[in-house]
Parts: sequence; C-alpha cells; structure tokens
Amino acid sequence: MIDFEKYDLYILDMDGTLYIENKLIDGAAEFINKLREKRKKYLFLTNNSSVNKNDYIKKLNKLGIPCTENNIFSSGMAAGIFISEKRIGKSVFLVGTKALKRELNRYGIKITNKNPDIVLVGFDRELCYNKVEKACKFLFDGAEFIATNPDLLYPIKNNRFIPDCGSICHMLITATNKKPIYIGKPNSYMINLIIEKYGIIKEKTLLIGDRLYTDIAAGINTGVDTILVLSGETNLAMLENSNYQPCLVFSSIKNLIEKL
Repeated sequence: MIDFEKYDLYILDMDGTLYIENKLIDGAAEFINKLREKRKKYLFLTNNSSVNKNDYIKKLNKLGIPCTENNIFSSGMAAGIFISEKRIGKSVFLVGTKALKRELNRYGIKITNKNPDIVLVGFDRELCYNKVEKACKFLFDGAEFIATNPDLLYPIKNNRFIPDCGSICHMLITATNKKPIYIGKPNSYMINLIIEKYGIIKEKTLLIGDRLYTDIAAGINTGVDTILVLSGETNLAMLENSNYQPCLVFSSIKNLIEKL
C-alpha cells in the first residue's frame, strides 16, 4: 500500500485516464476537485501532440476540470523545449498537425519543407502520404529522426482505437531502417522537466495513467510511484504479461477518490 497523503504533486495522463475523446470518465472531475480541496498540486501530462496547450486548457475547462497553463504539459511542448535547447538552430520537417506546428512556433523552431536537419513526427490526424514520402526522403538524406511519443494506439469512443504516433513511426522505421528519439513518455525527460519546474522531490510525486509502456514505464524510468487505471488501453491480461508493474491498479480514476 502507498500513503496518498505524502504526495504533493499528482501527474495525470489524460486520454484514457480522465476522458475518452470528448466524454469525461466517471469520477474524473470529482477526483480533481478532491485534489484541490487537499491543496495538492496537479498536472495533466499527455503524449498526444495533435493539439496544442491552449486547446487542452479549453477542452478540460469545458469538461468541468479546472486547468490553467500551469496544469498542462504535452509531448509537443516537450519536443519544442528539447529541440530549442538541445538542437539549437536546427530546422524541422514536421509530420504533425497544424496545432503542433503552432506549438513549435512558440519555441522559435524553424519549420521547413526543404533539406531539414530533423524529421519530427507527432500524432498526425492530418496525415497524408505526401508527408510520409517526404519524411522518408529526408531521413535517407541524413536528417535526424525525432518523435513526440511512441504510443501505438489512440483510444476513441465505443472501445475502439486508431493509429497513434508510434504506428506512424513504424512505417518510417520499416522504410528507412532509422529509429527515432522519442521525447514523450516513457522517456524520463518530460517528468524530470516537471519535477524541476515544481521543485518537488520524486518521492512526493505520483503518476497516474492507463498505459503500461508509456505512463507506467515513464514513472519507473524516472523513479516516481505509479498507479494504473484500466479505463483506457490496458487490460488485466496485458498487465499480467508486462515488465512494467505499477504500485497499484484501479478500475478507474473514480476508485481513487476515497483514497484521498
């Protein structure tokens, strides 16, 4: 068992943990309100790079979950920080949405369709084959391969899924034999940035998510405690066969309310 009182920062995944598409998962708003009552800090952490920060803020508030700029961090934002700080001055060919492009613009990143230094792949719900062909060409020509996240599937309503960024990357990996650097979960990079920002030690940080190979793995890789909820991609059979084991497992976020 873990002591919920000891945590000062709660990091929560969104897709599959708080909501499915535009429908709130039962108990999600109540859980966040409970955190606010307890004066706990909370941050929504998502690998979904198809929309930008402002879109998330609007969506969460519309769903009844209080959210400001200080409560949101995405793999698109992390990619912007990574490239602007660790690949200074490098140009990017983007396989991603217009929203991700706007996010990258905030970090002063040069987006180009000619001879880029980097091919950056995100969860692109505006994907066309022309982008795929160009990405392959640039990777063959020597561009660095970076991706926002390795998620293979994105959950949608009626218990269905569509290909996420990781699936798009697999096409490019197969075609070019080049593998990307994944910026988002399970890379510890995103969570370390958050812990540094909030100034809260790892022992007082809890990560809650629905995916073993991204959410739970990210917590393990960073050294923070984790909780798995079974409201998204993961089922009990997947959990049993996984190398990534959370501290606790709950059916959904609703079951966590009484623990606070």
